[in-house]
Amino acid sequence: MLETTEDILARLIAFPTVSSESNLEMMRWIADLLDPLGAKVELFEDASGTKANMFATLGPDIPGGIVLSGHTDVVPVTDQAWSSDPFEMVARDGLLYGRGTCDMKGFIAATLALAGSLSRRTLTRPVHLCFTHDEEVGCMGARALVPELKRRGYAPSMAIIGEPTEMRIIEGHKGCCEYTCRFHGLEGHGSAPERGVNAVGYAVRYVTRLMQLAEALKGRAPLDSRFDPPWTTVSVGRLHGGVAHNVIPGLAELEWEMRPVQAGDAGFVKDALNAFVETELLPEMRRIHPEARIDTQVIGEVAGLEPMSDNAARDLVAHLTGSNACDVVPFGTEAGLFQEMGLSVVVCGPGSIAQAHKPDEFIARTQLAECIGMLEGVARSVSA
Repeated sequence: MLETTEDILARLIAFPTVSSESNLEMMRWIADLLDPLGAKVELFEDASGTKANMFATLGPDIPGGIVLSGHTDVVPVTDQAWSSDPFEMVARDGLLYGRGTCDMKGFIAATLALAGSLSRRTLTRPVHLCFTHDEEVGCMGARALVPELKRRGYAPSMAIIGEPTEMRIIEGHKGCCEYTCRFHGLEGHGSAPERGVNAVGYAVRYVTRLMQLAEALKGRAPLDSRFDPPWTTVSVGRLHGGVAHNVIPGLAELEWEMRPVQAGDAGFVKDALNAFVETELLPEMRRIHPEARIDTQVIGEVAGLEPMSDNAARDLVAHLTGSNACDVVPFGTEAGLFQEMGLSVVVCGPGSIAQAHKPDEFIARTQLAECIGMLEGVARSVSA
């Protein structure tokens, strides 16, 4: 099965499914692979018609069963120094190189190889293969798919999200909230700053308040937090504005993120920022320019995966891998969305997050072999 997985992975890598591009060609190729196996394959296109989620089912059409889930999009390779074509898989010294090998087409390839085995078994419970779009830019695909699955009456009992964990069992991770704020001020000549509304200046004050809140969040960390760091973090990713030294900038754009360890922290930050904007920033801006405004765009607010004492997915993966150790991680996945759907959820997949998003991304063959072993155990657990 390892050879089949590698063949499929090579084909998946050849589809340049960067988040800004379409994934439809790859999804149709996967559908053509699954259809002859008797899978019920459903594609859910987004509003643009250029992206799609897939939910494919093998086995009986009954409640319960297991979801094996991965995202199809990959991050860009622009300005990265690759030693080979990032969209052509290269095998060297037991490692498989290519964009998406570990994050996370390796897991997808293993599940597709498993599908052939599943089609030859008598399944007592369904196995659902779930492949999403745009995870890397706010989990857009899963955020649209999960409510649609609920609407259609799908009721799996557990999910394994195959993000790269080096096959470690991950039972919890922080949430991920991403925002873009646009500050609309009033341009003017730099020699008379009091006559303009400096959008960059107000954006800097907003960032300063953000950093104050970031420090306050450290004191809100739960005493039993297992995360590193144990508190909710805030990070400013990008601040852009202005055209010249001597022009008061009328527009500035700020991109920032927050990774909550508990739901109340997100409300704490947003309430404090809204109060700061409404009582301080906007009144000052509008004294000079009544049409000044600050717009906040929610790029994504994705729930974290909450560790649960009763977690059948975690227990199953522990049994199949022989590992009793469970951990939490600071990076986000789609797992929390499936947990909100009522499933027990675990994150476990081949490859290392340390390789994700980097040039010469790779996955070790040994990691793929471990993943295949786990998935073969999944097949046995749902077979007569």
